[in-house]
Amino acid sequence: MKAQGMGVMAVAASLLFGVASVKADDSDDRSIDPVEPDFTVVTLPTTLRLPKHALAFRLTHRFARGLEQGSFGDLAGDLFGFDGGAQVGLELRFGITSKLQVGVYRTSDKTIDLFLQHEIVKQGKSPLGLAAAASVEGLDNFQKEYSPRAAVVASRRLGDRAVLYAQPAFLWNTRLPPEIETESNDTLVLGLGARLRMSDSAYLVAEVNPRLAGYKGNLGSGDSGTQAAFGIEGRVGGHVFQFNVSNDLGTTPAQTARGRQGRDDWYIGFNLSRKFY
Repeated sequence: MKAQGMGVMAVAASLLFGVASVKADDSDDRSIDPVEPDFTVVTLPTTLRLPKHALAFRLTHRFARGLEQGSFGDLAGDLFGFDGGAQVGLELRFGITSKLQVGVYRTSDKTIDLFLQHEIVKQGKSPLGLAAAASVEGLDNFQKEYSPRAAVVASRRLGDRAVLYAQPAFLWNTRLPPEIETESNDTLVLGLGARLRMSDSAYLVAEVNPRLAGYKGNLGSGDSGTQAAFGIEGRVGGHVFQFNVSNDLGTTPAQTARGRQGRDDWYIGFNLSRKFY
């Protein structure tokens, strides 16, 4: 009887600790990650998981006045672009499971991007964190010129201070408007990014998105037009505010893959995100 009782207690303890382990894992997903606080670097996606049935919101804002347009006095008179127009984006994402998240992102030029991301493996079980990502965006409120994307997002944490990211992605129909069939309309791009934790709640971020093959933009052959951005951000609870500077106004995957389409300039912007969990 004593052995039987001990066996029952062992089973009960196993069940108890098993449930506790599940709860701890769920709690880890819902707690703020001090190394990887957001779902993007600037525009580049990270491998941060979104808890099951949780929501996250993001606002992007890019002032349209370039920092190199006019004299310094003119720029200061326009409050460094704050007095001009802007391209604004709104994003909402939802966790279907602890590994699968979906979302919708719309910019003020009426581009809509529908996306999903599924975690393949978390760092610790492998040297890298890996996720598969897919999206499709369309112009004029998703009525024309659709640009699908297939990508892999990889991350590598360096202790509790930094994370490096790489995202090889293939995008279809990046040339606008599409050219003749013999011309390349698709783009292979490699997104590279980093986040450096400066203190408990302050970070430096940077990213670059070189195009490796396919359509490389409408600029001259001597200018790659590669999209690049850097910034500083602060975290307060579930909020992350980022002040950034980029050489292009694009914030969707296809806009980023098209690269810098306009003049050689830099633009002030910011991202604001909020986690609802």
